[in-house]
Amino acid sequence: MSTLDRPLSAEVKGASAEATTPRRPKVRRRGESSPLVRLTSHGVLTVASLIALFPVAWLVFLSLGPDKDDYLRPGAIWGKMTLDNYAFVLQNTNFFDWLKSSLIVSLGTTVIGVLVAATTGYAVSRMRFPGYKRFMWVLLLTQMFPVAVLMVPMYQILSDLQLIDTYLGLILVYCSTAVPYCAWLMKGYFDTIPFEIDEAGRVDGLTPIGTFVRLILPLAKPGLAVAAFYSFITAFGEVAFATTFMLDDKKYTLAVGLQSFVSEHDAQRNLMAATAVLIAIPVSAFFYLVQKNLVAGLTAGGTKG
Repeated sequence: MSTLDRPLSAEVKGASAEATTPRRPKVRRRGESSPLVRLTSHGVLTVASLIALFPVAWLVFLSLGPDKDDYLRPGAIWGKMTLDNYAFVLQNTNFFDWLKSSLIVSLGTTVIGVLVAATTGYAVSRMRFPGYKRFMWVLLLTQMFPVAVLMVPMYQILSDLQLIDTYLGLILVYCSTAVPYCAWLMKGYFDTIPFEIDEAGRVDGLTPIGTFVRLILPLAKPGLAVAAFYSFITAFGEVAFATTFMLDDKKYTLAVGLQSFVSEHDAQRNLMAATAVLIAIPVSAFFYLVQKNLVAGLTAGGTKG
């Protein structure tokens, strides 16, 4: 055998050895999914997104129909789309008065509700006073009563305080609904903040209020964002209390003003659709402002407490 043939035979033997050696199956890393699983999950999420967006897109589509009965023949809207419904709502109704009332009531509920809920949640989370556990359960118990049961006593209380047909009266009513839930939410979030931060504030000479304002609240921004969003939505979309306690049509909120397009014998659904689209704009803007902290606040507030 020549010297030139020896390396060649060695290479052949090495190749045959590699061919006979079984290949190890590819091990997936932790958290890594197969292509089929990823494709299935993306498909499910896409379908779910389309289902969630369809009502909104359908509402916008119906708002472009000029006739009140176009919802019965939606295919006819394609050839006669117009923005006349929006122009009518903005020019011939009290839409801007309703918007002003809704913003006053919603922002007032948000500020007062978050302030009361944050202080309540912090007190229960950090202080051990007699009955502090029962106090939180009493707050939760107030959420069990339906609106129909609360309507009469609340009306009597507001009437005695001369707060019927006032923004302050409606704000206080909405706070009675938003504060209990937000207090539970904030208490759970404050429980996730180490108690050593409070002790460090006391060492630096801060009072309990100073510690709460200067140290705890900056760390609780995600929880405050969730509480603010819930309070705003609660006040912005509520109908029953606003219909009962607000008598002047210029003080109606947007949710109540939307009902003015429906009478006993007629329903202007095209105008209702246009108004509903306009109503969604402030809520969407508020959601955009708090979205960064919204998810973090929801997850952190539910981990403890």
